Amino acid sequence: MVAINVGAGDSANAPHGTRYWLKPTEYDTLAANGWFNSLCMSLSISTFAYVGVEVVAASALEARWPKNNEGRNNADTTDRPAADHRHLLIGQTVKFSAVYIPVLATIAYVLAGVLASFNIRRDDCRLPRLSWADSSQQCNSSSSFLNPRAAAAAAGPATLLTSSSQVGKTSSAFVAIAEESRIPSLNDVFNVFLVFTALTCACTNLYVASRSLFGLTTRLDGSDDQPLFLRTLAWFGKTDRRKVPMRAMIFSALAFCWVPFLQLHDDASNISMFIEILTTMGSDGVIIVWACECWAFIRYYHCIKRHRATLEMQGVSQVRRWDHDASNDYPYRSHMQPALAYMALGGCIFILVVSNSALLWNGFHATPFLSTFLLQFVFLALWAALKLARGAKWTWVDLSNVDRVISKIRNLHDIRLGAS
Repeated sequence: MVAINVGAGDSANAPHGTRYWLKPTEYDTLAANGWFNSLCMSLSISTFAYVGVEVVAASALEARWPKNNEGRNNADTTDRPAADHRHLLIGQTVKFSAVYIPVLATIAYVLAGVLASFNIRRDDCRLPRLSWADSSQQCNSSSSFLNPRAAAAAAGPATLLTSSSQVGKTSSAFVAIAEESRIPSLNDVFNVFLVFTALTCACTNLYVASRSLFGLTTRLDGSDDQPLFLRTLAWFGKTDRRKVPMRAMIFSALAFCWVPFLQLHDDASNISMFIEILTTMGSDGVIIVWACECWAFIRYYHCIKRHRATLEMQGVSQVRRWDHDASNDYPYRSHMQPALAYMALGGCIFILVVSNSALLWNGFHATPFLSTFLLQFVFLALWAALKLARGAKWTWVDLSNVDRVISKIRNLHDIRLGAS
């Protein structure tokens, strides 16, 4: 991107420099009614890129040590206290990957987007558009939306770029930039890379979906005296001999394997809207999970801080955050807590409420409304239905009694060990 920006490629290409950043507050007037509106919309749309960055930490429970150490570790487990196995904790195993991969991924995504914005106009017709914001008339009525470098080189037949000339077809910004630079095969290289990233994205989503289904069903009672639907769900909570939830993984793969084939339908506009709704709902589901995790950690942090002395005195495992004794087995001490958790919770709520609603500030459209708020309504309705079905109290869990807290913590340890 840097080389193309300074003029790499065809000799007719003039360096872009910062020409596309001369008016950084420009926005699509068909989709937004102001710069802040467009900024909030972009935050909502860009959340899809960060789905799955926490999978490295989540997969730590499935990590297994090499076989030459497995026998020794198993032989020692029954004779040695749990505190002697600190090397098995996430803080001693995948700490670097779990902590820094999300940070590195964020830096890479932001840097790639910023560099691309220096090489293509924000209103280039080759860029993907919102399915519910009709911009075809602007692209057809004026060539000013096409990149000036392509127009400047339009003196001969060889300069007719496919992406620029075929109005209505969109491509990745990186592919469009590569085609415009006319560096041989560079656009094909970007296409191969995009296919690879699509495959890795699919694998990440498959992992998350299968483990979520397995986690929800692994503790269900599948005995013969249970209702059929419970026995069916409990069937997905089993693993094979290698401790892999193969049933949940196959079901998760088959559940949505039909979605890509919808692109073959003749009515491409409606299909695109349907896929956009599914994609955004998937991203919002992850944001809801992140918000719940942040709130759970905030309550957990204040709970163990409140009962710090008793937890240390009784030696409750994996919750003694401030005990720096050599035998302490607290998994990982993150920095800037709980301030960072409050910031993350605020960011999740901002995305779910403000950024998602920004898609409707310029007028109501069914597609963005369904894609951003349908899942939130379903989540709240399901949460309320479970409360009513189980006769649960509409209050926070009481964490004031230290004995009840210790009992709950040990019960959570049992759930974690059962799921692993």
